[in-house]
Amino acid sequence: MARDTLTKDQIVRTAIELLDGEGLEGLNMRSLGKRLGTVATAVYWHVKNKDDLVALVGDHVWNEIELPDLDAVDWRTAATEMAVGMHAMLTRHPWLVQAFGSYLFYGPGKARYDDHSLAVYEAAGFTGTDADRAAATVFTFVLGSVLGSSATASLTRRLSRNGGNAEELIQDATAKAAEVALQFPLLRSRLETPAAHYNATPEQTFEYGLEALLSGLEAALSTPSAA
Repeated sequence: MARDTLTKDQIVRTAIELLDGEGLEGLNMRSLGKRLGTVATAVYWHVKNKDDLVALVGDHVWNEIELPDLDAVDWRTAATEMAVGMHAMLTRHPWLVQAFGSYLFYGPGKARYDDHSLAVYEAAGFTGTDADRAAATVFTFVLGSVLGSSATASLTRRLSRNGGNAEELIQDATAKAAEVALQFPLLRSRLETPAAHYNATPEQTFEYGLEALLSGLEAALSTPSAA
């Protein structure tokens, strides 16, 4: 693809596909140019460097989240829909979770999400700093909920790149962890449950935690500190 026909939108869409498949460690201008059918130098006409590219695509994926109509649903329904949408987006793009610790993110995509999130908690009755805290608390919970799957995806790629059989290595580590768990009664009682698998959590853990968190925020609305 010639430099004058290559567009930033094509670069963004292809970079997301590459990141979804290869992770942050697999993204470079040469591999991206190859997927685009052009040379790496052509990409530099649209983005300055890898940091610029990751910031661009990292902001773009926030637009995948649908924002609920606050005139049509109550605040808890809206908060739940936004949290579930964020969770699904981060699960589709596990590299973004890793990127939070290494790249600076800003742009209209995430700002759109953050602004609507504040509107949700203000609609609930939170004001000022309390609305900021409520939105940030739910955001942090959702982010933490996908850390396990993101870490597993990254680890699997790293083990495979190093020439090992990722599945066998993870199973071996899980078996060794089980031996350690035998020394602790509560862990021992859960060795035959889904929670015993590597980086796994019981089914519906995210839903359970989100419901409990929103219930806590709703209760806080009736306390003097939230008034």
